[in-house]
Amino acid sequence: MKRSILIVILFSLLACQERPSEQECGNNFVPETPRLSSPVMTPEVLWSFGRLGDGVVSPDGKSVAYTVTYYNISEDKSYRDIYVADTEHGGGDRITDTADRESGLQWRPDGERIGYLSAASGTIQLWEINRDGTGKKQVSRSDADIHGFCYSPDQTKILLIKSVKLDQDIHDLFPDLPKADARLENDLMYRHWDSWHDYTYNHIFVAGYEDGTITAEKDIMEGERYDSPTKPWGGIEEIAWSPDGKKVAYTCKKLTGKAYSLSTNTDIYIYDTETGETVNLTEGMPGYDKNPRFSPDGRMIAWESMARDGYEADKIRLFVADLLTGEKKDYSASFDQNSEQLCWSSDSRSLFFISSREATSQVFRLNIPDGEIMCLTDGIHNYGSPAIAGDKLVVTKTSMSQPAELYLVDPVSGSCSALTEVNKGLLDQLTMGKVEKRWIKTTDGKEMLTWVIYPPEFDPSKKYPALLYCQGGPQSTVDQFWSYRWNFQMMAANGYIIVAPNRRGVPGFGQAWNEQISGDYGGQNIRDLLSAIDEVSKEPFVDSQRLGAVGASYGGFAVNYLAGNHNGRFKAFISHCGIFNFEQQYVTTEEMWFENFDIGGPFWEASNETARRSYSFSPHRFVQNWDTPILVIHGQNDFRIPYTQGMGAFNAAVLKDIPAQFLFFPEETHWVLKPQNGILWQRVFAQWLDKWLK
Repeated sequence: MKRSILIVILFSLLACQERPSEQECGNNFVPETPRLSSPVMTPEVLWSFGRLGDGVVSPDGKSVAYTVTYYNISEDKSYRDIYVADTEHGGGDRITDTADRESGLQWRPDGERIGYLSAASGTIQLWEINRDGTGKKQVSRSDADIHGFCYSPDQTKILLIKSVKLDQDIHDLFPDLPKADARLENDLMYRHWDSWHDYTYNHIFVAGYEDGTITAEKDIMEGERYDSPTKPWGGIEEIAWSPDGKKVAYTCKKLTGKAYSLSTNTDIYIYDTETGETVNLTEGMPGYDKNPRFSPDGRMIAWESMARDGYEADKIRLFVADLLTGEKKDYSASFDQNSEQLCWSSDSRSLFFISSREATSQVFRLNIPDGEIMCLTDGIHNYGSPAIAGDKLVVTKTSMSQPAELYLVDPVSGSCSALTEVNKGLLDQLTMGKVEKRWIKTTDGKEMLTWVIYPPEFDPSKKYPALLYCQGGPQSTVDQFWSYRWNFQMMAANGYIIVAPNRRGVPGFGQAWNEQISGDYGGQNIRDLLSAIDEVSKEPFVDSQRLGAVGASYGGFAVNYLAGNHNGRFKAFISHCGIFNFEQQYVTTEEMWFENFDIGGPFWEASNETARRSYSFSPHRFVQNWDTPILVIHGQNDFRIPYTQGMGAFNAAVLKDIPAQFLFFPEETHWVLKPQNGILWQRVFAQWLDKWLK
C-alpha cells in the first residue's frame, strides 16, 4: 500500500512539471507558460498550446482581431478570448476575460467596434466591444441562437444566421406521447458526419442596423428546407455582401434527402434586399460552387467552383463573373492546382488565393483581366486565410514544427514577419525533430514527395524504429499542417522516424495524380506507401525489423488493407476510424456522392466493373492473412465511417488470436476533441507502438 501511494505521489509530481500553471482571471482560464522539465514534446505539452483562430483585419488595416483558445485539462474544457494586435508592431492585447468562448469576430465597417458571438446571456447572441475591451454591449436578443453574422459595408444592415425548424419531430407527430424517445425517418441524410438532423435549417435573416440596434429581421429563405451556410462545415465565408449593401450572395445546395446525399451541386444565389428577388448565379454549373467574394468596386464576383457533380475532390477552379455583362470566366483553366480562400486586392485588379506547391500551401496572385497567376511565397510551411491590411496581407502560418500564428506578407517580395507569438514561450523550450523533404521513385517510375521527420536529438549512429504515416482524405495533401492528434513532432518525440508520403490521390501535384486513386483504393496508392517506407528503411539508422503503419479515416482503411497485404514488413498497426468492410460502409454512411465516385457505385451492380474492383479491395476480404498486432480506435458519433467498422476490425483480429486493442470513445466523433480523451489517445497510441516496436 505504501509503495502504491509513493508511486501515485511521484507520478503527480512528474505530471506537474509539464502541466501549465493556472492563473484565474475573472471566470476564465489563462495558462502561464509552463516550465518544462524536458525539451521533448509530451501529450500534456501538446494540449497546452494556445490555438489561434478567427483572425480579422480592421477596415483601416491597422489592427487584427483574433481569438486564442486554451484547454484546462483538469476541467476537460476549453476557454477562448479575443485579442487585438497592431499590424505595424505586432503583439496582442487580450480584450475579453470570460468563460463564454467568444467567436465569429467581425469588425464594424466604421472600425469603431468589434462584433462577436457569445453565450453570456444564456443563448448565443451578437455582442460588440471597443478595440480596447471597453463598452461591451449585447446587440441581438433573438429567441434563437445566432450562428453567424455580417455587417453590410454601408453599416445600415446586418445579416444573421439562425436555425429555423421546418420539419416535424416525433413529438409533433404524436403530441400525446411526450416521453417517447424515437425518430421516424422517411428519407436519407437523417444524420451527417457527427450529428443527427435536428429538424432545423440554417437560414439567413437580413435586418436593419443602426449603432448597435437591430430592427425588422427578414428570413430571405422563408419556408425553404435548405441550409445556408451549408451543413455541417459551412460558415460565414459562404455568404457575402455587395459593396453597396444592396445584395447578398450565399451558398446553398437546394436539395433534400436522397437527392442531397447523391449530389455536391451547391450554387451561388444572389438576393436583392430592395426587390426581394433571388437569382441563381451558377445555374447549370453542376459541382460545388461556394464562397462568393464581391470585388471592392462591385463590378465582379469571384467564387470557388468544381466542374463535376458528385466529385468532392474535383479541381477547385477560380471563377469570376462580370455582374454587368454576365460573363463568367474560369481564370484557372490552365492552372493544374486548386484555388482556395479568395481575397480581392483593394483596387479590384487582383485576387489573392491559397494553393499547394510541393506539399506546402502558398499565397498566389491572379491578375485581372490578363489572367496571369504567380506564386508570391515559398518555404517549408503552410499559409492560409489571406486578408488585406493596407499594402500587406495578413495570413496564418503553420508548419509541422509550429502551430498557427498570424503573419504579415509583402505581396510584392513575398517576405513575411510575425504578428503574433502565442506559443513562443513553449516553442523556445522544445527541441523539434528535423523535417526533411525527399523525392522517392514509385513503382511506376513517378517522383513522390515524402516528408521524413526525425526524432529530436537524432543520432545517425543509432537505429530507430520507423512509422509509415498513411494520410486520410483520401484526397488530402500531406503538407505542413500542425495537428493536435496526428502530430508528427509528437510521434517523433517518442523516438520514431516518421515517413509521410504524398501518395497517389492527394491534391497539389496535378489533377491526374489526385484522381488516380478513385476506383483503385488497393492499387497504386498502396504501392506508393510501400515504396516510401521501403526506401527510407534502407537507411542505416532505420531498423527495418521494427516498422509500424498508422493512419486515420482513409489512412485507417490503408492500415486495415496493409494488415492483410504487407508481406511481413510491419510489426505493429494502428487504425483510427478506418473502413473495414466496404459493403457495410456503402449502406451505413451518409454522403453517397463520395461512395459513388470514389468506389464506383453500389456492390449490388454486378456489371459495374469499377465497383467490383473497388469492393475486391475491402480489408475484410484479407483477414485470413492478418498476423500482426493491431490497435483499433473509433468514436461512437462517427457517422462518416460508423464505429461498427472499427468493431469489425478488432473482433476479427481477436477471433484470429492476433494481439489487439480497441480504444473506443463513446462521446467522440471522427475526431477526438476533448482534452483528456486527446491525452489518453496519445498515451495509448505511444504505449501500443512501444510494446511492439521497442
